[in-house]
Amino acid sequence: MAPDGSVLSSAESIVQPRQVAGGGVEQDPGELYDSVVQAGRRALVEAATQVMAVGLANQGETVLAWDRQRGDPLTTALSWQDRRSAGICDRLAPHSERLRLLTGLPLDPYFAAPKLLWLRENLTRSGVATTTDTWLIHRLTGSYVTDVTTASRTGLLDLDRREWSTEACELFGVTTQELPEIVSCTTTVGTTEMFGGQLPVTGLAVDQQAALFGEGCLGLGDAKCTYGTGAFLLANTGDRPIRSTHGLSASVAWDTAGEVAYCLDGQLYTVGAMVDWLIRLGLLRDADDLDRLGASVPDAGGVIVVPALAGLGAPYWQPNTRASIEGLCLGTTSAHLVRAALEGIAASVALLVRATARDLGAPIGTLRVDGGLTRSRLLMQLQADLLQTPVEVFASPHATALGVAALARLGCGAAGTPAVLAGQRYEPAIDADEAAARLAATEAAIARVIGST
Repeated sequence: MAPDGSVLSSAESIVQPRQVAGGGVEQDPGELYDSVVQAGRRALVEAATQVMAVGLANQGETVLAWDRQRGDPLTTALSWQDRRSAGICDRLAPHSERLRLLTGLPLDPYFAAPKLLWLRENLTRSGVATTTDTWLIHRLTGSYVTDVTTASRTGLLDLDRREWSTEACELFGVTTQELPEIVSCTTTVGTTEMFGGQLPVTGLAVDQQAALFGEGCLGLGDAKCTYGTGAFLLANTGDRPIRSTHGLSASVAWDTAGEVAYCLDGQLYTVGAMVDWLIRLGLLRDADDLDRLGASVPDAGGVIVVPALAGLGAPYWQPNTRASIEGLCLGTTSAHLVRAALEGIAASVALLVRATARDLGAPIGTLRVDGGLTRSRLLMQLQADLLQTPVEVFASPHATALGVAALARLGCGAAGTPAVLAGQRYEPAIDADEAAARLAATEAAIARVIGST
């Protein structure tokens, strides 16, 4: 990132998760590490300029066990999508409300702590078990740390004190002594030679919090949604955490050497994954085909899709639910199904925004959005329609990278406030009554899905 917030270069290296029996989703740690190094090196070659620091965004809830002396992984990485710790959550259910009040997080397999315990009970008790950022930072610098935003996604952090909770750790069978040191997002945690020369490593955050920062959501109530594999909604709640009473989770948004912001968040697990599923069924050629097919019909023809292919996250927290398609008839076409899938995604995000507004006590003004599926003009228009509020697409596809780059600049003592790169803006094109009726229909379908689980 240049000082003016522009992107000098970018490179990507894909890490392909693997589906395994019992609801497992795993990644190869070696492949993950290589992707960081290879993409970073390619980006630096393309930029051909002096580098100030290396920043690192991470998936937040993905975990592995590894040998702290050698740095070697002892297990695969259990992805944020891995659901195999659902039984552990059931076992700890009597403590769920206490954990929610303490950590800000509901008790769900999505978060790191249940997966860490499942890993210990089923894979290995050797080495240390942490989120992937700690392992990556150790490989790069030798340090044993995690940033406070990632710590707040484990279910082991006292959210008010921003330190490991002895009480939560005991419930999940770990000690605070075996966990990494918690640092701010702008702490310099060491140096690395992996990208040429000795470069400081700073600018550390969960990918979604980094995107919130990168999109300039710096004020109370500012919100963004990222449309990637899943959809991830975050809203800035200022310098204090809000414990949601409407099914959301609360986390640290960032800590820039003492200036702390918190956020509310909710997620829809299958968004890009839903589109991939439609492609596998042969209904689409690729994601670029969404608008051609979905916009070829004026509506979904009475079809309603609940996009819960990997269970329901916020605000329902029903990991065992299944997706559903309702309202099929002889006149239903592939175009109707595609449009209904997009409407299901937009409606699910709108329900998350509504829950956020209720927790904040004020409506969300404009929703900033980023991610690959923001290229779908139909999805973005449907989103504005169902929200009844403007949707503003972030002009760069690199919101997360820009966010950690801005944090890294702060960590080096330079100006780090991100530039707000406004792109296409979508205004509601239907009235409030029609939007409310569509949301009510989706809510009723979700209730039927939950009731059938």
